[in-house]
Amino acid sequence: MDPFSHLLLGYLLGFGVWGPTQLQYVVAAAIAGALPDADVAFFPISRRFPLLRHRGISHSLLGVTVIAVVGCFVVPPAMAWGLGAGFAAGSTFTFFVALEIGGLSHVFLDSLDHWSVPIFAPFSRREYHFDVDRIVNVGSMAFTVIGYALMLYERGRVPVALWAFTTWLLLGAVGVYFVVRILGRWRAGIVQRREGFTAVIPQVNPLVFVLFGEERTADKVRLRYVRYQLLRGFRSAPHSIAFPTPAGGALPIADPAEALALSYPAAIAASWMLGETHHFAEIRPGAGRFEVYWYSLEVNFFGRAAGVLAQVDASSGAVTAHNKWRSPATAFA
Repeated sequence: MDPFSHLLLGYLLGFGVWGPTQLQYVVAAAIAGALPDADVAFFPISRRFPLLRHRGISHSLLGVTVIAVVGCFVVPPAMAWGLGAGFAAGSTFTFFVALEIGGLSHVFLDSLDHWSVPIFAPFSRREYHFDVDRIVNVGSMAFTVIGYALMLYERGRVPVALWAFTTWLLLGAVGVYFVVRILGRWRAGIVQRREGFTAVIPQVNPLVFVLFGEERTADKVRLRYVRYQLLRGFRSAPHSIAFPTPAGGALPIADPAEALALSYPAAIAASWMLGETHHFAEIRPGAGRFEVYWYSLEVNFFGRAAGVLAQVDASSGAVTAHNKWRSPATAFA
């Protein structure tokens, strides 16, 4: 998730615990909500020490606790310097609790998408992701912007009671959102297992999921997906493609499946995003060539998806590939 959403969630949770009368702890929780992402500063040495990578040890229970222990001595003086002496007043232990709450909210939020976090590192190498939400969600980002705008506008302009009510309202909305998302993912998981799919991909709409299936054998790959609406069920029949692996058919290429096989490694090489996300392809035969659009089922906005447009020469089997943002429905228009 973006750092602004992390800050907001930490702030709202801190407000839920301490309310408007102990804002030093609320602000501390908000700051801690963003601190785990400070691990990006370790990028030059994270290749040598993998635990220091982004979403590494700082996104674990131990990492959050270490940050809170150090932070309860560092954050209050920093807030006093930047916000006023009153923000350093209070109990060191309570500052620790606030920082722990903010840090854990960060790990919780990051665990909801498909890019995993090592919650129990360094004691366990297992990483967790729950596929409840998208890593970049236009809806949640809009909520974050609206939340900041409301609280900043009301601060000092309206009675404290109204400002506090708005903040409680935002916290309630966040709670409802998480409940809907988590229950929806649970229900979609039941359908996924019943129908034999291998993954659940959340969409911007919390009631809509894409169910994805991947089957690999020694000589074939089969991909399929279908959109599932929690209240209405499947909206269409599953989309499905299959292609041989490795590619190696006779020239000239006449079989679309062979064109898919030839374009697949080139598309993966052209876009790391395809390799990191579940993906699918649309194919169109042309004059002396095949056009194949490989696209992510997870990274898409307003109907357009991150993908790779590949052209396969039918006579030689040569493949050219370029990154494209396109609507899969009109990829070749």
